[in-house]
Amino acid sequence: MSVQSLTRQWASASDGMALEDPRLFRQLAYVDGCWVHGEGGREEAVFDPATGERLGQVPWLESHQIDAAIASADKAQRAWRLLRADERGELLDTWYRLIREHKEDLAMLMTREQGKTLADARGEVEYGASFIHWFAEEGSRAYGETIPSHIPGAALGTLREPIGVAALITPWNFPLAMITRKAAAALAAGCTVLVKPAGETPFSALALAELAERAGIPAGVFSVITGEAAEVSKQLCDDSRVAALSFTGSTRVGRLLLSQCANSVKRVSLELGGNAPFIVGPDMDPEEAARAAVDAKFQTSGQDCLAANRILVHDSLYEDFLTHFVRLMKKLKVGNGLVSGIDLGPLIHRDAVAKAQTIVDDAVEQGARLIYGDQSMAPGPNFFMPVLLADVTPSMRAWHEETFSPVAGVTAWHDEDEVIAMANDTEYGLAAYVYTHDIRRIWQLMRGLRFGMVSVNSVKMTGAPIPFGGVKQSGLGREGGRQGLEEYMDIKYYCLGGLPSASGS
Repeated sequence: MSVQSLTRQWASASDGMALEDPRLFRQLAYVDGCWVHGEGGREEAVFDPATGERLGQVPWLESHQIDAAIASADKAQRAWRLLRADERGELLDTWYRLIREHKEDLAMLMTREQGKTLADARGEVEYGASFIHWFAEEGSRAYGETIPSHIPGAALGTLREPIGVAALITPWNFPLAMITRKAAAALAAGCTVLVKPAGETPFSALALAELAERAGIPAGVFSVITGEAAEVSKQLCDDSRVAALSFTGSTRVGRLLLSQCANSVKRVSLELGGNAPFIVGPDMDPEEAARAAVDAKFQTSGQDCLAANRILVHDSLYEDFLTHFVRLMKKLKVGNGLVSGIDLGPLIHRDAVAKAQTIVDDAVEQGARLIYGDQSMAPGPNFFMPVLLADVTPSMRAWHEETFSPVAGVTAWHDEDEVIAMANDTEYGLAAYVYTHDIRRIWQLMRGLRFGMVSVNSVKMTGAPIPFGGVKQSGLGREGGRQGLEEYMDIKYYCLGGLPSASGS
């Protein structure tokens, strides 16, 4: 089916947005088990980045409505935390099954509001659902410990208890999975959650709320607040009833939220920017390495904190690598994500396109080689054709900024100490890629790189069981794995005195 016919089909079903289940398309906030209008008349329109079409709108809640949402979450948490972990897990698993059953509708919603291909959107639905299934089981493994007592007649130990209400502020590039990765952990721990999705992509969050309601998750346990980003986030940060805040987004905004949480001393977890190096060793086949680098660079059209940002290739392979990279890059098809066979969708908006172009212009002005990247071929104003820049240097924006676009910058290196220093030359420390089969080099690079995650000979590194997160200014805390559960739990130490001695006398 062509993109034109798909678009007509979508537009012709205004109530359901051409979904099999029209109720998944919601244009209201979800608070305390109710679908809520704004009371001040303010709203935010949502557009398809591929076509520019207006898809719908969501209300901007007023301050007193957000206060009511916090109050309902605080009240609901008192009962939610008292459920057994397996009881919470059963509800989460029901939510998980409903998400998977509605994968096609959720993927369609995501492609329309975010722009990624349907194939990528389907993958994100499965990926996002996996966190719910993981934490449904992991919640029953929130173990305390017994401490050998140094106090006569006393038993010592720890319990893990839910921290309380958690506010989750999520980005537009992964509008479903960044919610489930946070919310599943918090809910499994016994917390209630208030989700503030990105204004560009609220419909995926609201569809999750619809399915959470169907799963039987009680009112007030999972709410979605729509509103002006700065207003909502500041109110969530200031309110002492909100015990934890988790944010995925830019380092600039993360710093601001961290400072706003200081007065109420919240538990804060931050997954911020990345500037991932992709290191290619001299023993690699240049075509194999180029194929992996293309995959790592252009995932989500480059709008991914894990996307390879600086590609560092051993000088003995450099020109061969560039030849293979540009050949493979030219095969990528750019267009509307609804069309079968498309590899790269649009960027989220025109500001992102403008930023990508200034990064390319800056590199070329400073001496980088523009190997490929003809923007006259872009199929629309929000599209940016993939670009390959060679001989990128540290003075260029393509080196020290997270490009968040399909702009690939490549640089040569000669020895391991040099490439470790090059890779670490950034304020960020989220993820790094290493491609080599030399175990000595693997160990040297893996230990020398100052990044929270290092993937060796694999583009895929994430998933529900792993502790996702970075160091330096890429954030605080971890998401996924048992560590993700710990972000939403307090440790309570107990000393139980007045006990008989071990001998029983």
